[in-house]
Amino acid sequence: MFDWNRSCSYDEQQKRRFHTRARSRLKKLVAELALPSGSFDLRSNRAGIAVSGEITLHHDRAYIQVGQFGLSSGHGILIRTCKGRKDYTGGANHFVALGMLDDILALAAAVRAITGIGRGAAPSADRRAA
Repeated sequence: MFDWNRSCSYDEQQKRRFHTRARSRLKKLVAELALPSGSFDLRSNRAGIAVSGEITLHHDRAYIQVGQFGLSSGHGILIRTCKGRKDYTGGANHFVALGMLDDILALAAAVRAITGIGRGAAPSADRRAA
């Protein structure tokens, strides 16, 4: 099992593994949510030597970003709504644990609950308020 909380700071091999595995898990999330091809981008920003960088799944209506930015709190996956792939600020920020990358079904359920996207999704709080 991959240790998502092992710091990538000043550890190039750990950073490479972190990015490779996170991208792989986000691809599984795409499949679980049944997102149509062309409705999302999957990108990686390795950033500087002292940080993990981030891996981003940017859908037309959801922005999901993985990084070690919340390591002390145990959080590292940001989920929020957005209005297109040029919207980088979007709706309210919601955070879940990096460990959810090991449970794609639970992560998909959280994404559906927050954003309202994907197979079997209920309307998100942001969409209900609109």
